[in-house]
Amino acid sequence: MAPPPEIHGHADAGFGPLADAFRANFAERGEIGAACAVYLGGRQVVDLWGGSAGAGRSWQADTPAPVFSVTKALLSISAYMLRERGLLDLDAPVAAYWPEFAQRGKERITLRQALSHRAGLPRLDEDLTPADAAAWHPVIRAIERQAPLWEPGTAYRYHPLTFGWLIGEPIRRVTGLTPGQFLAAEIAGPLRADAWLGLPAGHRDCVARIQTVHPAPSPDAPIDRAISLGRVFPGGVFAEHGGVNDLVLRPLEIPGGGAVATAAGIARMLAATVGEVDGVRLLGDDSVRDALTVRSEGLDWEGNPANRFSTGFMVNGAPWRPLLSDASFGHDGACGQLAFADADANLGFGYVNGSWLAEDMRAERLVLALRECLG
Repeated sequence: MAPPPEIHGHADAGFGPLADAFRANFAERGEIGAACAVYLGGRQVVDLWGGSAGAGRSWQADTPAPVFSVTKALLSISAYMLRERGLLDLDAPVAAYWPEFAQRGKERITLRQALSHRAGLPRLDEDLTPADAAAWHPVIRAIERQAPLWEPGTAYRYHPLTFGWLIGEPIRRVTGLTPGQFLAAEIAGPLRADAWLGLPAGHRDCVARIQTVHPAPSPDAPIDRAISLGRVFPGGVFAEHGGVNDLVLRPLEIPGGGAVATAAGIARMLAATVGEVDGVRLLGDDSVRDALTVRSEGLDWEGNPANRFSTGFMVNGAPWRPLLSDASFGHDGACGQLAFADADANLGFGYVNGSWLAEDMRAERLVLALRECLG
């Protein structure tokens, strides 16, 4: 067995247990390449990285990785920022901003119901292609034609990809910017955070390649329409062609799960929701309180145990993926990526990696170690 790779970066005094847990992920839990960052009180106190980024490359301090559904936290931050500016009312119907949405029983679905996975639209009946996703409007038209699977507001089920367009189109209607453009102009740009939704050409070759340590779901398995959007990911997210590693897909704005970021970038952005980071604060205290209010929990529409969601964010309390405390909100992503803010600790946390594991406790171990560091 090869020795664990060298770990680079720094952890301030008191954060040794987190550095130890990060190192143990490589030695004991199958980590191949990863990075972890923490901001506390607006200052970076942890910046760790190591291992392989795939294709013969070593993970560097500025290596970005696909962060999958961590993207939803960035989209939700955008929605709250627009709420504070008076451009979005989260309790208003989606159709108030997107009139064509008011078809087939969707007239009264609110933005808050969409953000908390209660809109009844977790999947679409129509097949869509990467070209449709790139053009944006074909996805919008398909959502307009879709009928809810249940009476909106009466149940919930995680909306893996439709979430992004359900929130992204109102953002586009009130700002004139796509979600990726808003992220660049209003969040990542002012914070000088390495995060993109729709990856620019100059960054496409440096992204960590997602490696499947254990067998990924078979491309012959029945397609989950909620995850695939028909033919957008025809062979599954981790397929060799048509999956997340496909260079053709990296420029696409897939606003429910297509962002690419560094660990430091997502930690920096989440930290700025609960406190200033270099003079930038993204959300006010009222928005933070609202973002911590649980809206969906317990068994989902299909009777499965699911996560706990507020308006747009994953919050603490699910039996898996624990966050720092009940004052934490953020989102995880496939492969175990994790980003959250904690209002009590004035903290932002980011963890990204380059491998899919069938049984994955890497992020959980890091969070437990962070709790130890903070007492």
